[in-house]
Amino acid sequence: MCGYVGFTNRIENADAVLGEMMDIIRHRGPDSEGKYIDDGIALGFRRLSIIDLAQGDQPIANEDGGKVLVFNGEIYNYRQLREKLVAAGHVFKTHSDSEVLLHGYEEYGVKLLNMLRGMFSFVIWDKEKQELFGARDYFGIKPLYYAEMNGTLLFGSEIKAFLPHPQFEKKLNLSTLENYLTFQYSPLSDTFFEGVKKLMPAHYFLYKDGKMEITRYWEPNFENDESKSLEDWVGEIRKTFEGSVEAHKISDVEVGSFLSSGIDSSYVAACAKVDKTFTVGFAGDKYDEIGYAKRCSDYIGIKNSSKAITEQEYWDIIPTVLYHLDEPLGDPASIALYFVSREAAKNVKVALSGEGADEVFGGYNVYSETIRSARYCKLPKGIRGLIGKTVDHMPPFKAKNFLYRHRGDLQDWFNGNPNAGFSERERKKILKVKTSAPSPKELVAPFYEKVKGKDPVTQMQYVDMHMWLSGDILLKGDKMSMANSLEVRVPFLDIEVMKLAQQIPNRYRVTEENTKVALRKASANKLPPETADKKKLGFPVPVRQWLKEDKYYNMVKDAFHSKIALELFNTDEIMKLLDDYRAGKHQSYLKIWSIFTFVLWYEEFFVKR
Repeated sequence: MCGYVGFTNRIENADAVLGEMMDIIRHRGPDSEGKYIDDGIALGFRRLSIIDLAQGDQPIANEDGGKVLVFNGEIYNYRQLREKLVAAGHVFKTHSDSEVLLHGYEEYGVKLLNMLRGMFSFVIWDKEKQELFGARDYFGIKPLYYAEMNGTLLFGSEIKAFLPHPQFEKKLNLSTLENYLTFQYSPLSDTFFEGVKKLMPAHYFLYKDGKMEITRYWEPNFENDESKSLEDWVGEIRKTFEGSVEAHKISDVEVGSFLSSGIDSSYVAACAKVDKTFTVGFAGDKYDEIGYAKRCSDYIGIKNSSKAITEQEYWDIIPTVLYHLDEPLGDPASIALYFVSREAAKNVKVALSGEGADEVFGGYNVYSETIRSARYCKLPKGIRGLIGKTVDHMPPFKAKNFLYRHRGDLQDWFNGNPNAGFSERERKKILKVKTSAPSPKELVAPFYEKVKGKDPVTQMQYVDMHMWLSGDILLKGDKMSMANSLEVRVPFLDIEVMKLAQQIPNRYRVTEENTKVALRKASANKLPPETADKKKLGFPVPVRQWLKEDKYYNMVKDAFHSKIALELFNTDEIMKLLDDYRAGKHQSYLKIWSIFTFVLWYEEFFVKR
C-alpha cells in the first residue's frame, strides 16, 4: 500500500520537484520512499509497509532494469502468480506482490489484468520503448489521476501531488461543478481541476510519443442463473465470501475491521475473526451506532474500540477532510470515515470494510421502490409526468418524492445514489455561470444502454457500480483511510464474489419488503438477528439537525456569502434554500451541504494554496 507520483519529460530540477510532490502524499506511505529518474520519466513512491516489510520498496525494476514499476494496492493471489512466473523462468529478488505485477506484465502483457485478484493502481515504464503503461482495478478501489499539460504527462495517486510541478496549471473546472450539484461528487473521468482526469475503473492506458490510448479490460455481466434455489445461493455466498475474506487477510502486519451497525461490516468482521473492530458514532440514539456495534462485537467475540464524535470535532475537521479528498464530496459520512480511520490507525495498519455489498448484492432501499412502484408505473407516462410536475411545487408530504421520481422512466430520474442532488433545472437556477456540462441523463445513458432489457434492480445496480461506487464510496474510502496511513480492504469488491453475485436472480437480491435477501440469509449463521435483519441506514450523521442550529446555520450562511460563492452562485437562491430548510419547508439538506463543502474545498485549494 502506498502512494506514487510521476511525470514524463525530464526537467532540470526533476529530483527536487519530484521530492516536493512525494512530500505532499507522505501520509499515504510514511514508512519509506523511493525515486527513479531517467531521461524519459520521473517516478516517486511513498510506502506503507504491509507485505515483505524488509524488501518491498519501490520503484522496482526487472532483471535488466528495462522496466520499472510503482504500485498502490494489494494483489491477493500474488503467491499463485509468482509460482507460475518462476516456472516460466522469471527471477525474483523480493517476496512482494509488486514484483509479481512487474514480471507478470513482462510475461502476459495486458492479459495480466484479468488474472489479478486484488485492488490496484500501477504504472510501468518501459525504458526501451519509451512507453508508459498504467492500470486501475476492476471496481476503482485505488485511484489513478493523470493530466497532460504543456507536453508533460503527470500521474499519481492524488491530484494535490501535481501542484508543485512547474507545468501544472491549476484551474477550476466549471462543468464538473455543475454536475457535482446533481451527483454530489465529480462523475466519470473529469475532475474539479481542468485538465486533470481519473483513469476509470477496469481501464488501462498506454502512453507513447505524447499520445494516450485508454482501453476497458473488464465489466460486470449480470446474467441470472435460475437453476439454483435460494438455499443454494446462500451456501455459495458463504463459501465464496469467506474465501474472499481469508484472501483479504494476507498481511505481514496486524489486520482489524471497521464495524458499524449494519450487516455488511458485521459480516466481514465475523468472517475475518480479527482481534479488533473499530466504530464511531454520535451522541443520541438516532445517530449512535456504537451500541449496535458493541453488541455485535460481543456476539462474535471480538474486542471493539469506539469513539463518539462531538459536534465541534466534526465541524473543525471538515477543511482537513476536503483537502485529503482532493475534490468536493457532498457526503457527510466522509468525515465520520476520517474519524474511524484515525481510530483504527492507532492500533493497526490494515482494516477490512463492508463497502461494496450494496452495489454487488442489491442493498439500497431505493432498489425495492422499483418493485413497489410497478403498479403505479402502469399509468401512462404523461399522467405520471403531470402528477410529478404538480407535486414538485407543493410543500413536503410523505409521498412527494415517490410521485416526483416516478414521473418518468427509470432513466429519467435515477442517476445513482443518493439521488438527492439538484435537478438540471434547479442547478441552472442557482448558478450564475453557464457551462457546457451534459445533463445527468446523458452521463448515465451509456450504462443504461449496456443493461437494456434487464430488470430495474439490475439496471440500478449497474449504474451505481459505475457512478456512485467509484465516485463517492471508494473515493472517500481510499482518501480518508490513507489520510491516516491506514490500508482499507473491501472483501465484497472481490472479482470472485462478483462472478457469483452477478448470477443471482434479482428476486434473491431485492424484494418489495427487503434488500440483499440472499446475503442476509447467508450472514444469519454468524450474526445476531438484530444485525442480519437491520434495515439499510447508510452512515447516520446528524448534519440535518445541525444545519438548523444557529451556530452552524451561520457558518453555512457565511460560506454562501464568500467571494467564490458570490461569483458562482445566485445568492438569493441558495440563501432561500438554506432558510426554507431551517423553516421546515423542505428536507433537502444534502443540497445545502454540497454547496457548503464546495466553497470550503475551493478555499483549501484556490485561496490557501
